Amino acid sequence: MTEALLVSNVLLWIALVALATVVAALVRQIGVLHERVFPVGALVMPGGPKVGEAAPARAVTDLAGRAVAIGGADPAGRRTLLFFVSPTCPVCKTLLPIVRSLVASAAPPTRLVLASDGDLEAQRAFVARAGLGDHPYVVSADLGLAYQVGKLPYAVLIAADGVLLAKGLVNTREHVESLFEAARLGVASMQEWLQEHDVRRTG
Repeated sequence: MTEALLVSNVLLWIALVALATVVAALVRQIGVLHERVFPVGALVMPGGPKVGEAAPARAVTDLAGRAVAIGGADPAGRRTLLFFVSPTCPVCKTLLPIVRSLVASAAPPTRLVLASDGDLEAQRAFVARAGLGDHPYVVSADLGLAYQVGKLPYAVLIAADGVLLAKGLVNTREHVESLFEAARLGVASMQEWLQEHDVRRTG
């Protein structure tokens, strides 16, 4: 009887050690996965104007015939979120309500300028369908070239004095928010901030 009890206790301890080993391995794997996913932020593409320098200045006309100045000092003291979209981009359509909401509540005040290129009639139909008439919508291939936009949706945050604050490829709400957060922290991107502070996501 005593021998059976001893064997039972040994087996229980072996099982407990095995279970602890499995749990430790799972925790480690979860940490590795979090490190691979993190940081969350807009993807900064190589090339184009640099954060911290003057944003390329362009004087353009929107679809409503209004003059729109991009870059340079804003007379009203607002920042500008330049959001590059396309009528055929499904992610752009999903993000548009989110971007408009974020801009509406942004501090300091921020104006939203939508930019695209291509067929004018298709652009006008897109603006009408999406109800975008309350924001400047610019159709200009030159604007995309100036900011070297290669993929959509792409966003550029410009300070009231015309300095480029943040930029990047944005696919989610978090990506767009990261532009505002990077500007608040005074860094080119959230990735840069995390590298500087050696931050790791643990859960």
